[in-house]
Amino acid sequence: MGNADTKLHFRKAVIQLTTKTRPVEATDDAFWDQFWAETSTSVQDVFALVPAAEIRAVREESPSNLATLCYKAVERLVQGAESGCPSDRERQTLLNCTRLLTRILPYIFEDADWRGFFWSTVPGAGRAGRLDEEGDEDEARPLAESLLLAISDLLFCPDFTVQTQKKSSSDAAEDVRSIDSCELIWQVGVGFAQSPPPNFTHDLNRTELLKLLLTCFSEAMYLPPSSESRGLNPWVAFFCSAENRHALPLFTSLLNVVCAYDPVGYGFPYNHLLFSDHREQLVEQALQILVVTLEHDGGSAAGAALRALSPSSGAAAEAEQDAAGPENLFVNYLSRIHREEDLSFVLKGLAQLLNNPLVQTYLPHSTKKVQFHQELLILFWKFCDFNKKFLFFVLKSSDVLEMLVPILFYLNEARADQSRVGLMHIGVFILLLLSGERNFGVRLNKPYTLRVPMDVPVFTGTHADLLVVIFHKIITSGHQRLQPLFDCLLTIIVNISPYLKSLSMVSANKLLHLLEAFSTPWFLFSNPQNHHLVFFLLEVFNNIIQYQFDGNFNLVYAIIRKRNVFHHLANLPSDAAFIHKALQRKRKSGISRSGSIEESMEGSKAAAPAEPGTLKASLEATPGIDKITEKSQVGEDGTMVAVPHSDCPQAAASDAESGAEVHHAEPDPARTRLSSVSAPAAWSADPDWVLCWKAKLPLQTIMRLLQVLVPQVEKICIDKGLTDESEILKFLQHGTLVGLLPVPHPILIRKYQANAGTAMWFRTYMWGVIYLRNVDPPIWYDTDIRLFEIQRI
Repeated sequence: MGNADTKLHFRKAVIQLTTKTRPVEATDDAFWDQFWAETSTSVQDVFALVPAAEIRAVREESPSNLATLCYKAVERLVQGAESGCPSDRERQTLLNCTRLLTRILPYIFEDADWRGFFWSTVPGAGRAGRLDEEGDEDEARPLAESLLLAISDLLFCPDFTVQTQKKSSSDAAEDVRSIDSCELIWQVGVGFAQSPPPNFTHDLNRTELLKLLLTCFSEAMYLPPSSESRGLNPWVAFFCSAENRHALPLFTSLLNVVCAYDPVGYGFPYNHLLFSDHREQLVEQALQILVVTLEHDGGSAAGAALRALSPSSGAAAEAEQDAAGPENLFVNYLSRIHREEDLSFVLKGLAQLLNNPLVQTYLPHSTKKVQFHQELLILFWKFCDFNKKFLFFVLKSSDVLEMLVPILFYLNEARADQSRVGLMHIGVFILLLLSGERNFGVRLNKPYTLRVPMDVPVFTGTHADLLVVIFHKIITSGHQRLQPLFDCLLTIIVNISPYLKSLSMVSANKLLHLLEAFSTPWFLFSNPQNHHLVFFLLEVFNNIIQYQFDGNFNLVYAIIRKRNVFHHLANLPSDAAFIHKALQRKRKSGISRSGSIEESMEGSKAAAPAEPGTLKASLEATPGIDKITEKSQVGEDGTMVAVPHSDCPQAAASDAESGAEVHHAEPDPARTRLSSVSAPAAWSADPDWVLCWKAKLPLQTIMRLLQVLVPQVEKICIDKGLTDESEILKFLQHGTLVGLLPVPHPILIRKYQANAGTAMWFRTYMWGVIYLRNVDPPIWYDTDIRLFEIQRI
């Protein structure tokens, strides 16, 4: 009964607030204390008892009452941070204030007139009233800063969120602000050797405070997307600045809690159904705080990493840093992690969590499966992008395959589900980033022996074969909105191709099947960029033939079997009548993209589409491949030199004349490249255009190979009466083309480069994931989000 009475009192207080037309004085503590001092309401209760319509009504009709409510709640948090909240009652008050602010803040942010409220000072209250009693220097602290500093202090409050270090209660009066929070880091790991005892109450309290912190940062959701705006999120900028004395221990605590988390625990079957795991909620919130605070302008992220690697770069770097605005300490700390044991801890932690849903057991559903793989992928991306030492560490051993397999698993699983287009993009972006490094291609030669629950054809081969087979499935049986990723998928295969020692017959046939599908005349003529895909595939074949001929007899055999495809390409007619006839044939047959490329695959089943009623967040346009990569030529000594576009006609895929350079990933499927009506309305193929790119087709190496090997293979078949391909493969395995092929072309790698377009894409994707993952309570549900649209499938 007591709990029902509490809810009733709280509801009465809310009704009083919404019905009072006259402002309630800030000094009327008896009125304001009703909202937090006497109650014991859960966060779900607060969301139920404070309806959205009533918050908006107070905002419109009694703005001063809403302002006072926010101010008083922040004031209580600051007082609690200063006193160290020694009693249970005070801790309950702090949690109530936290929950109330989590409920109200989104409605402050959705109204443009209110957005500056937390960045103003309260009149006559001196730096948010009694929030600080230190005198003049604190006279102008905005409410937002007071709130963020209070949350930071409370996250290291003894007996509330961390273990107390006091030997006796006689020290209780000790100033909480003198605590060294670096000694109170939440979890053993990077930069911290002690392992604090687990305490589920502390985990719950941390989770509530982090939820409020995430809500503070979510102001970004209420601003429309614009790749031109390089404005920092003021909440994140202050929280990650030197003003926050807890920045380092907070970053370390969040990172260690995530990377040390083991969802399986002792591994008792079904233990996750018997006990609630409070650490999982904390890990999820910590992950979301990390990915939001590590958001950084594309241009300056690399600069932060370089500054970290060369601290003695002098006054020029400092001047540049000042010009870029306040430094984000979280990015700075992440870019400076360099000890082998720390890098190993992070990589192992991320790999363990990403592989968790892939683990198979004899008892179905007997182990816990975590669901925050999208946030993990964003964090891994940020580590690779900001900390080059981490990237090199990942690639220096086969550990990178521990990341590759789950990424391919998620790509395969999500390929037909239109609510997971963003997941497909982040997975492909990570592989594009990794493929720019030689070591990634080398590591892919390791045999693939795992039995992960993926519906792929049975093959014996390497991790490179697995990658090719899954990329083929994405292209041939993925969702239509994945078409802008085709360039990226093939670029990854181009980047790794010079290092692939032996492709299996299955993956060799997949590559030839893609070339066959992409080189059909109607497909080549239906869009100004479709021929790029053919250039990419030819470059793959050239790289393998020139640099890895000896072990790739399966691919050579596949090329010989499909030689007609290359001959048709070389002799592709370019007259207007043929172009017209090819396009007419396509229209008559009504073949869609998926119908033309689909092929039945042994051992595979179609990916399941999204469940009806699933919500998804819209995404920004994906920049074209030439916008997100820069070309580098690999020298004989292994060093890379940037190549200007005009110097490499062989890689004409991104140099050939093209139409629109940006493909929209989301809102407008009619504009994506490979749909049956994808060509821009004003464009149509003409003979000059076809001749222009056809002259650049890099077919010389393949034609020379066919010219030499086809007669030899035919002669053997006739002489020995061969019908068994294993004998032909044996012949090809011991054959050589030394001295017969053209001079090897330089290896060209297209390395990912950060840019404003992808920075904006990441922002919308990241906040879309956070919006959809926070459903209990639904913090932002039904508020006026402007960064993206929420669509129901």
